[in-house]
Amino acid sequence: MSVWRYVLRIGVVLTCLPGAGLGAAVPARAAAGFATELSGLPDEFTAGERLETLSAVVSRQDGGGCVKVRWSMVLSVQGLRLDQVKMDRVEEGGSFPLEIRTEGDVARLTDRQLDPGTLCPGRTVTARYRVAFAEDVTRGRVSFAAEAYDQDLRLLARQTATRQVIGDGVDAAPSEAAAPEPTEGSVEPTPDDATEEATPTDEAVGELPPPGAAARPLAQSGGFGVVQAAFLLGGLMLFLGAGLLIRMRYLLRRAEGVAEDGPAARTRWR
Repeated sequence: MSVWRYVLRIGVVLTCLPGAGLGAAVPARAAAGFATELSGLPDEFTAGERLETLSAVVSRQDGGGCVKVRWSMVLSVQGLRLDQVKMDRVEEGGSFPLEIRTEGDVARLTDRQLDPGTLCPGRTVTARYRVAFAEDVTRGRVSFAAEAYDQDLRLLARQTATRQVIGDGVDAAPSEAAAPEPTEGSVEPTPDDATEEATPTDEAVGELPPPGAAARPLAQSGGFGVVQAAFLLGGLMLFLGAGLLIRMRYLLRRAEGVAEDGPAARTRWR
């Protein structure tokens, strides 16, 4: 009986290990003591293949140790399409490899590797992105959410920002001459409403599953990433656990058969 208990314990441990690894890949909320800032954002973006560079900077205010950082940028658009946006993560050596996932008007760009820098108290880690918009964009809005994760995919800090995108040659605000004349019975917007509609604000960004969770990848984002490695490891451990259970059961039955046949065989020999 003790052998069977031992075998069952091994099977339970091996079965739970893959689930524990995948569960750890989904962060719950931002960690305390970390902060992220977005810098380099213009007041508004101008379409027409004009490159803008923005930076995401994460810092640590508590007295903890040093950690490695993995960046993930969530991009959402309104009034334009994702295929009208070009965004790339850059380092000194050139483009940084990304895993890109999309859902509707939202895209998540996650580093395939840890950032070269190390985040320590009193120091920062910076990620730079280049952004451009297609020439056929007339007017829209784009929102960014810069998220910094540690090597275990625990969310450290998150910062969001929203900006307008104006086509090249398009006025930032519609001219009064082009506005239609108010007709009888129509409600004319108040100045406060017009200001609120035209002013970019830091608003909630469309959500996608965090890095490590399932999502639909783009065609050009193929490759072997963190999710694939986790599933492969989980399947391998399940296979090894099942094989060990079968082997232990076979050995136990064989041992019981030998124990039962042993005395009888000796009696017949005599």
